[in-house]
Amino acid sequence: MAEKTNQAYPLAPANGYTRSDAESLQSADELKRKKRTKLAIYIGIFIVFQILVITALSLTVMKVKTPKVRLGNINIQNFNSAPATPSFDTTFTTQIKVKNTNFGPYKYDAAIVTFLYQGVTVGQVSIPKSKAGMLSTKKIDVEVSLSSSALSGTNLGSELNSGVLTLNSAAKLTGKVELMLIMKKKKSSTMDCTMAFDLSSKTLKSLKCK
Repeated sequence: MAEKTNQAYPLAPANGYTRSDAESLQSADELKRKKRTKLAIYIGIFIVFQILVITALSLTVMKVKTPKVRLGNINIQNFNSAPATPSFDTTFTTQIKVKNTNFGPYKYDAAIVTFLYQGVTVGQVSIPKSKAGMLSTKKIDVEVSLSSSALSGTNLGSELNSGVLTLNSAAKLTGKVELMLIMKKKKSSTMDCTMAFDLSSKTLKSLKCK
């Protein structure tokens, strides 16, 4: 008689999963964990990048600087002076320059530029309401007429005899700098210029603005 052979079969795990199934589940869990870790890293990098961008914007683009208002070149049309009287009158053309270094327009109201001799007004010129564009300089052409008729009790005669006449100009612009179409910041700009005229040559000797 042929002998019966007993064939051995491996026993199935008690939980119903084979070893290969357990390894697959472990690999899937490990893959998910790595994906979550990468996602957390990417989110962290994005947050840090946003913080850096916001900081850079706040220190540059969003930082509001005070615009500057200055006198430009002066071209004398006529200049008359009489040390004996004493008196003077002059007419010249110049530019009022409003320099805006902000990343947005500077809209300012109408203003007056006053010219003075030792604190006394000798002439004025108006600046119309307007705006200086982003990172630009607004130039306003003006003609200025000055006269010493309002002066009294000054040492004008001795200064005219010296051959050099020193005058000052002052102004204040009030307006707002507009950033990103949403933020508006009030800013006031002031002019403080000193000019010296050479009476013999009837030319501008110097012009200094603070």
